Amino acid sequence: MYQSSCLKCLLCANSFSTSVSSSLGFRATNKELNQMIRSGYIAEARDIFEKLEARNTVTWNTMISGYVKRREMNQARKLFDVMPKRDVVTWNTMISGYVSCGGIRFLEEARKLFDEMPSRDSFSWNTMISGYAKNRRIGEALLLFEKMPERNAVSWSAMITGFCQNGEVDSAVVLFRKMPVKDSSPLCALVAGLIKNERLSEAAWVLGQYGSLVSGREDLVYAYNTLIVGYGQRGQVEAARCLFDQIPDLCGDDHGGEFRERFCKNVVSWNSMIKAYLKVGDVVSARLLFDQMKDRDTISWNTMIDGYVHVSRMEDAFALFSEMPNRDAHSWNMMVSGYASVGNVELARHYFEKTPEKHTVSWNSIIAAYEKNKDYKEAVDLFIRMNIEGEKPDPHTLTSLLSASTGLVNLRLGMQMHQIVVKTVIPDVPVHNALITMYSRCGEIMESRRIFDEMKLKREVITWNAMIGGYAFHGNASEALNLFGSMKSNGIYPSHITFVSVLNACAHAGLVDEAKAQFVSMMSVYKIEPQMEHYSSLVNVTSGQGQFEEAMYIITSMPFEPDKTVWGALLDACRIYNNVGLAHVAAEAMSRLEPESSTPYVLLYNMYADMGLWDEASQVRMNMESKRIKKERGSSWVDSST
Repeated sequence: MYQSSCLKCLLCANSFSTSVSSSLGFRATNKELNQMIRSGYIAEARDIFEKLEARNTVTWNTMISGYVKRREMNQARKLFDVMPKRDVVTWNTMISGYVSCGGIRFLEEARKLFDEMPSRDSFSWNTMISGYAKNRRIGEALLLFEKMPERNAVSWSAMITGFCQNGEVDSAVVLFRKMPVKDSSPLCALVAGLIKNERLSEAAWVLGQYGSLVSGREDLVYAYNTLIVGYGQRGQVEAARCLFDQIPDLCGDDHGGEFRERFCKNVVSWNSMIKAYLKVGDVVSARLLFDQMKDRDTISWNTMIDGYVHVSRMEDAFALFSEMPNRDAHSWNMMVSGYASVGNVELARHYFEKTPEKHTVSWNSIIAAYEKNKDYKEAVDLFIRMNIEGEKPDPHTLTSLLSASTGLVNLRLGMQMHQIVVKTVIPDVPVHNALITMYSRCGEIMESRRIFDEMKLKREVITWNAMIGGYAFHGNASEALNLFGSMKSNGIYPSHITFVSVLNACAHAGLVDEAKAQFVSMMSVYKIEPQMEHYSSLVNVTSGQGQFEEAMYIITSMPFEPDKTVWGALLDACRIYNNVGLAHVAAEAMSRLEPESSTPYVLLYNMYADMGLWDEASQVRMNMESKRIKKERGSSWVDSST
C-alpha cells in the first residue's frame, strides 16, 4: 500500500513543486513524505522536500527524523542548522539521535544541543540522563537528575537503570527508597537491575517490600514477570512457580462504585513460567500450564512446540503445530529443524517447502539439516536455489556451507564460500572456525593457521580444537602438541574434543607415553570423564605400537562396553602385526555389535591373505556367505590368484 503510494509520488515528483502545499495542504504533504521515508525512499523524499515552496515545522521534523532513524546524523544536522523555526520536538529528535549513535563524541554533541535548548521538557532531560548512564558517566547523569526541575517515573527509572548498568546496585536501591511516591516503572527497573547483577534474593525482597505500595499497580505484573524470567534462566523453577502463583489469575474491575487495582497474570506471566519449566526439561509441567492458559499468543504456542523439539518429541510437536491457529515463520522453522535433528530430512524438507514466507532463517534451517545429515550436495543445491530466489546468506548460512565443503573435501567450493564470506558478511567466530576446519581437511593447513593467527583475541575453545584437530588430521603431532601447550598457557580450558584431537595426534606419531600422560591429565587435572572416542584413540596408539597387552587392559578396564571403533582399532593393528589370535577376538566382538556388517570379515580375510593362509581366508569367506552377509561397497578382498 505504502509502496504504491510512494511510487505514485515518485512519478509525480517533477511536478511536485510550488503548488503542492496549497493543493494538498501541509497535513497531506507531511503524511506523504513520512510514508516515503518509512518505505526507504528517503532520497526521493528529500527531492520533494526541496521543491516545496512552503514548509511548516512538522515538514522539517519529518525530514530530520527520517535521517536520524537511519543514523545519518550529518544530513539531519545540516537541515537542523538551516531550519527557520524549531520546536521542542526538533531539539529532542536531534538529541536522541546523537545519544542513540553511542560513543562519547556523539554524546558531547547531544549535550551541546541540550545546553542550547531554549526550553526543555522531561524527554530532553531523560534522554541525556540515559545517554550518560549508557556511556558509564554515571556521575554526570546524577548531576543532571538532581538539576531536573520536575522528575517523572521515566527519570527515576533511567537513573536506577543507569546505576545498575554500571554495577552501582546499592546506589540504585538507595535512590529508589528516596522516591517520594513509589511507582511500578522504577520498581521494575530496580528488579531487572538486581537480577542482571545476580542479586535475585534482593530483587524478591524489594518486590515483596514495595510491590503493594507502588502507584500504577496494574503495571506491577511486569516486575513479577521479570523476576520469574530471572529465576527461570537460572533453573530455579520452584522459586519461579512460587512467584507466579502470587499473581492473581483475574484482575479486579469496577465494583460497588469503587475501582479496584488491576493487577493480575498476563500472557507474558504464563509464557515466562512455561519457559522456566522447559529450561529444566520439565515438559510435562510446561504442558499442564499451557493447557490451563485461557488466552494464548503465538509465543505461547511456539514456546511449547520448541520445548517438544528440544527433547525430540516430534509427535507432540506435530500435534500442537497442527492445532496452532496463527503460525509464523518461527513455527515452521522449528518443525524443519526439529525433524532434521531426529534425522528425518524428508519431513524437514516437506515443512520447508510448505513454509508460506521463507526467510533467511528458513533457508538456514533446511541447509543445516542436510549438512548435519551429511547430504552435502543437497545443502549446496539449496544454497544455489536460495541465491536464485533472492535471499541473502548470513554467517549461519555460510558456516553450514563451509561445513558441507569440508564434508565433500572440496577445496574449490570452500574457497568460493570464503570469497562470499569476505564480500557479504562480517565473519563471526563460528565462520572462522569453519574456515579453519575446511582448509585443514582440504589439505591447506598453512591457510588454516593463517586464519587462526589472525583471530588473536577472538579465539574460543572450538577455534583451538579446530586447529589442533587439523594438525592431528595431517599427522603433525609436534605442532598439535605445541599448540595444545599454547592453548593452556593462554588460559583456555580444554574440552573433551580437545583431548580427542591430542590423543589422535599421539596415535599418528606413535607417542604411547605422551598419549597415556595426556589421558591421565584429562581426568586428574581437568576432571573430564573419558568417553568412547578417548578410549578408542588410546587403544589405537597402544596397539598401533604392538602393545597388545596394554591395549586389552585398556579395553577390559573401560567403564562401558567398547564399541566398533575400539575393536576396529585393535583389529587394524592385529592385521599390521599378524596377531591372529587377538584378531579373532576383535572380529567376533565387532560381529556381535553389528551382525550385518562385513567389515570384520573383510579385515580378517585380508589379514589371512596377507599371511598366505588361504585356507583360513576361504573359511572366513564361507562363514560370511553362510550368514548371508553382503560385502559393503568400498571394501575389497585380496585376490588369492595373485
